[in-house]
Amino acid sequence: MRIIILSRNGELYSTRSLFNAARRRKHFVRVVDHMHCDLLIENERNAIFVHGQPLRGYDVIIPRIGNTVTSYGSAVIRQFESMGVSTILHAEALLRTRDKLSCMQILSQHGIPIPQTLLVNNYSQFHLLHHKIESFPKIIKLKSGTHGLGVLKADNAKSMESMMEAFYGLKQKVLLQEFIKESSGEDIRIFVVGGEVVASMKRSAQEGEFRSNLHRGGHAAIAEISEEERQVALEAVKILNLSVAGVDMLRSKRGPLVLEVNASPGLEGIETTTKVDIAKKIIQFAERLIKPSNI
Repeated sequence: MRIIILSRNGELYSTRSLFNAARRRKHFVRVVDHMHCDLLIENERNAIFVHGQPLRGYDVIIPRIGNTVTSYGSAVIRQFESMGVSTILHAEALLRTRDKLSCMQILSQHGIPIPQTLLVNNYSQFHLLHHKIESFPKIIKLKSGTHGLGVLKADNAKSMESMMEAFYGLKQKVLLQEFIKESSGEDIRIFVVGGEVVASMKRSAQEGEFRSNLHRGGHAAIAEISEEERQVALEAVKILNLSVAGVDMLRSKRGPLVLEVNASPGLEGIETTTKVDIAKKIIQFAERLIKPSNI
């Protein structure tokens, strides 16, 4: 099988892990920077060029698209799809999950439990509506963000108003979300590949911090998840049409609440914590997308 990994940097842990897993399974694999891809759009003759040379003869792509280049990354994925190349991540699914508001709307519409969330599009109405999230603290987060960046906690009305004023002044759209006190600075990352939960870990915030992201200094441990948590994660991934995803959820008094579904989840934290070779499982899933004669 001939594989392309779309990644800005071949030395990143996730990219290297996937590359090595593919090589161990005797596949030809190439890392291509999607921002170096040029697209020729022509009826029934779409093509992709890298440094002036056409990309041809590949069976499947494994996109690793960063948050800051979602738009062009999705265009590259769509171009491969139009050329008949299989992908473990579809363009529309990537766009859908990267917009936190859209993702929350879709999940809620399908009955997936989420924290109470409010988007006030006009700052002039904020003072009338923020009470819909009843108690403090309240979480303020950028509509699009990653690794815990752009996520703040407002402990009282004064600090909330200062934060919101700053974001609106920068013309940033933000979400106001309820704070789940009983989660105690912990969340669960459930990793799904091909409709199966392959690993799960608990991430805990460092002292004095409420964000449990490993990029923010949090630490991780293997997590035992309940059947309810497993089913919620699998259903969320299915609704969003994802094959590979990291589902982040909080444990609350009313059950598991989905915080976010990551369409291009990092492998380093989950692999080093659980010792599960997730990259291998992703490659095995990619193999199932291709006819046996091509592998």
